[in-house]
Amino acid sequence: MDVRRRPPLPRPLLPSGAGEPVRPSSKQRNLKASDALPLPLYLTNGLFFTLFFTVAYFLLHRWREKISTSTPLHVLTLSEIVALFSLFASVIYLLGFFGIDFVQSFVATRTPHDAWNDVVQQPRQPQHLQTDAAGVVPRKLRDETTPEEDEEIIESVVSGTTPSYTLESNLGDCRRAAAIRREALQRTTSRSLEGLPLEGFDYDSILGQCCEMPIGYVQIPVGVAGPLLLDGEELTVPMATTEGCLVASTNRGCKAIYASGGARSVILKDGMTRAPVVRFNSAVRAAELKFFLEDPENFDSLAIVFNRSSRFAKLQGIKCAIAGKNLYMRFTCSTGDAMGMNMVSKGVQNVLDFLQSDFPDMDVIGISGNFCSDKKPAAVNWIEGRGKSVVCEAVIKEEVVRKVLKTNVAALVELNMLKNLTGSALAGALGGFNAHASNIVAAVYIATGQDPAQNVESSHCITMMEAINNGKDLHVSVTMPSIEVGTVGGGTHLASQSACLNLLGVKGASKDSPGSNSRKLATIVAGSVLAGELSLMSALAAGQLVKSHMKFNRSSKDVSKLAC
Repeated sequence: MDVRRRPPLPRPLLPSGAGEPVRPSSKQRNLKASDALPLPLYLTNGLFFTLFFTVAYFLLHRWREKISTSTPLHVLTLSEIVALFSLFASVIYLLGFFGIDFVQSFVATRTPHDAWNDVVQQPRQPQHLQTDAAGVVPRKLRDETTPEEDEEIIESVVSGTTPSYTLESNLGDCRRAAAIRREALQRTTSRSLEGLPLEGFDYDSILGQCCEMPIGYVQIPVGVAGPLLLDGEELTVPMATTEGCLVASTNRGCKAIYASGGARSVILKDGMTRAPVVRFNSAVRAAELKFFLEDPENFDSLAIVFNRSSRFAKLQGIKCAIAGKNLYMRFTCSTGDAMGMNMVSKGVQNVLDFLQSDFPDMDVIGISGNFCSDKKPAAVNWIEGRGKSVVCEAVIKEEVVRKVLKTNVAALVELNMLKNLTGSALAGALGGFNAHASNIVAAVYIATGQDPAQNVESSHCITMMEAINNGKDLHVSVTMPSIEVGTVGGGTHLASQSACLNLLGVKGASKDSPGSNSRKLATIVAGSVLAGELSLMSALAAGQLVKSHMKFNRSSKDVSKLAC
């Protein structure tokens, strides 16, 4: 049903003695019960009229037959029971329809006193909604340019008559739905959303895949660091962040790497994981499935079933763990240029369905049992890897350490040992043996449309520094076992994120070598982390951290004058 045809809600009433009560509008007085029907009126009436006369004729015909054959009238067949039910339903509809229409015509002629009693029964505005003396939302929270037809829908959303999440499907206009939802939210909360942009965004592009019930979008500045010389290629890295000094610091690290001949990277593993949990009646039975899954002779048949989920999905292995009579199965597979969570989940479901025939007593508790492990710090990702496992290294020359990084090799090596290794160990760190890998990962992820929540495991990193060439030069490396990225799917198709991927030369899926774009993006993330680690550690060794943040991460504006 089109929400634009809904009647306008009654306006808030004045306090007693403040004026005349609000009477129903002509549009309200002319409203019929048929306006609430799911089908057009002529179709509904035709349906029930036809049903009434058809079943009436059938029952009369059966009645005559029973009389002629001396069959008791109270003995009913199934068809006669259905016919009687249909007859009663059609009678109830016809009486109810014409009866309600008559009552409504009577209501339209009632006295103002009756109208007052009717209006006060309507739902009130939320008590927390601040109104002026006339009971309306302050003008500053209302959009005076709202079209009249949108105004009716906004009031319907505010009252709860129209669910906010149905606006896109009802209106067929995502931008208009966002504007209506935004205005309704302002009136409901009595809070202004001024400053949150609405225009300039393609709301159709996020429908059904990126964000539900949008009311605008958040602006995050994007800076660039580089050129980053990685594997012989110069790259300019986009970083979306609101932290001052982050881009500048990463840029300095890129400069040091470039001046020293560049960095090199290696992909160690490439496989996304999903681990369902199933339950049996006994631990022995759970162990039987574990042995079956880990038997090399069964792998080929399981891979065929798993790989049906996608032409890019290739099952690599299954690792099982038992807790009592519960079995956790960690599937690992390649996913092409997609990050691959949906792809591997479909493959896992295929295998579970396949296993059900041989293990009918298997109770699938959940498609994910946290042995994956997604969006949580976990030792299994640190040890086994998830997504892309990457190591990136560079040799920074002594002269560059002194002139660009403003410190010396010995100081960096000592600080790395005491901070990133010993300090993290004392803190009980899980995959956090680094200075600030998550800073760079998050900034690159947001800029390129990755899932920011996967920054948790993607930032697992151990930073190593060692003096080489008789202590003159610095060998620095970052090892990151679980970088989870993709160049298709998710937010990678959005205009801004797609532009950043294009800047890196990894936009979309690779036609020549499926998966190469996502693997390259993973190495870029690792190379950027290497640059960020190098620069921050140098700033700490030289005592520059606080000074630089006070200079570049502080606003010079008088904030007190900007406060509302």
